[in-house]
Amino acid sequence: MNKIIDNLTPGQIVAELDKYIIGQKDAKKNVAIALRNRWRRMNATPEMQQEIIPNNILMIGSTGVGKTEIARRLAKIADAPFTKVEASKFTEVGYVGRDVESMVRDLVEQSINIVKTKKKDEVKIKATEAVEDKILNILIPPVKKSGNKNADIDLDAQEDTELNQETREAFRNKLKNGDLDNRKIEIDVSGGSMAPIGVMGGPIDDVSMMNIQEMIGGFMPKGNKKRKVSIAEARKILMEEESAKLIDMDEVKEEAIWKAENLGMIFIDEIDKIASSGGKSGPDVSREGVQRDLLPIVEGSTVNTKHGAIKTDHILFIAAGAFHVSKPSDLIPELQGRFPIRVELEALTEDNFYHILKTPKNALTKQYVAMLEAEGVALTFSDESLRELASLAFQANLEVENIGARRLQTVMSHLLNDILFDVPEKIPAGSEIEISKEMVSEKLSSLIKNKDLSQYIL
Repeated sequence: MNKIIDNLTPGQIVAELDKYIIGQKDAKKNVAIALRNRWRRMNATPEMQQEIIPNNILMIGSTGVGKTEIARRLAKIADAPFTKVEASKFTEVGYVGRDVESMVRDLVEQSINIVKTKKKDEVKIKATEAVEDKILNILIPPVKKSGNKNADIDLDAQEDTELNQETREAFRNKLKNGDLDNRKIEIDVSGGSMAPIGVMGGPIDDVSMMNIQEMIGGFMPKGNKKRKVSIAEARKILMEEESAKLIDMDEVKEEAIWKAENLGMIFIDEIDKIASSGGKSGPDVSREGVQRDLLPIVEGSTVNTKHGAIKTDHILFIAAGAFHVSKPSDLIPELQGRFPIRVELEALTEDNFYHILKTPKNALTKQYVAMLEAEGVALTFSDESLRELASLAFQANLEVENIGARRLQTVMSHLLNDILFDVPEKIPAGSEIEISKEMVSEKLSSLIKNKDLSQYIL
């Protein structure tokens, strides 16, 4: 079982989420319980493990209040495979569009990547040594042993071998220090992947297409081609090849499927867009069809992927929607029943906006400070300026469309665009800039006076 989950209680999970997301205590509490319940299930008796099913969550709240961010951060905390899909992208089986099973395949791909990255770290030392040897063989080929039995020639050959070995070791140190990174060498690179295959006739599902491509790919010759690249680039290319040789892909697939089945999370956004508004004709028929296609996946079924079959019984599904036009009861009853936990996210207040600018590890203000730091310019914000920014953003949301915390990106961009343009030409490295309340009022007064902010919405 995942070591991170082992060590985190629901309270600690909420504390981790608090580092990035302001407010929404109820939503954080429910997702923390859902995450801890996974550990509890893993530690139950084997008979009960199959019986305990996750309590899927339906988040209700307008745009920009933190629905997606909560789910994404939760997956990071758990080091779990996570995929986000928009329900509005799916269409009923038989119509042109994405098939609902594709989200499970995306989850498996994500899981494969997580496991492969972990395995690459495990074989990194061995792979690095193999890559160094390959590069050294190109730079200074090893001396071939002579089959001659003449003592003098044999002694010369031994001296050549020793000299060659010393030179190789000197170059190995240079390689490790990065002194040779810009030098060009010629390496053999395995041939690229096949071009996509078009199939004439009727529609074909994803799995069949993948199987056809793999089958035809097996018959195609896998030739190598020579490329002239810098040693830094060669190291990356060869590292991928050497790591692939050392990793057992069957083991990766097995672990990835287990991880996806038991720890995987699928975030279905815009689920309100597929809720029927009551009619039974036109687009409503297709919307209900999508819900019926989603139902078996959420209830628990087996989906075929190119890495093997995966059961969806214990995947945690988190659905979200604004539900401005429709309401949760407009979803088909069977699907409603599969999302027993309902969480209503609160609208953000002016005080929330102030804390969003100041507190999170990835706060917008900290992002702009880091960007200008790269130019050698020190940017600071006074507390009053943050209060003023929060006030203006909140006001704009009231007067125009409420886009939640995304409004902060609009006002911050408008406030700092001139500074970002002037660095480094007019504002050189070593400069210090403090954003004051007066500067905020002056820069953004025109933005607020002009009620139509549509041109500034990101």
